[in-house]
Amino acid sequence: MNDDNSIFSRINKLVAEEHELRSKHTAGDVTDSDERGRLQALETELDQCWDLLRQRRAKREFGEDPDSAQARSSETVEGYLG
Repeated sequence: MNDDNSIFSRINKLVAEEHELRSKHTAGDVTDSDERGRLQALETELDQCWDLLRQRRAKREFGEDPDSAQARSSETVEGYLG
């Protein structure tokens, strides 16, 4: 993912997968533990995508190259205190 559009595209795919997973769980096609595990992974990847977009916007705002932004580890992104 090296531009805003590809990041937004990834976010949309992750959200669609989240909705599909929830529907499957409601229909009984996915177990509680499978749903929880995959939802956690989806939420982490979504957080990483949003973080990368924020980095790119900040770099752009301050005259830096947004392409130099790097995705941060899940540990870093999930460790933020909101």
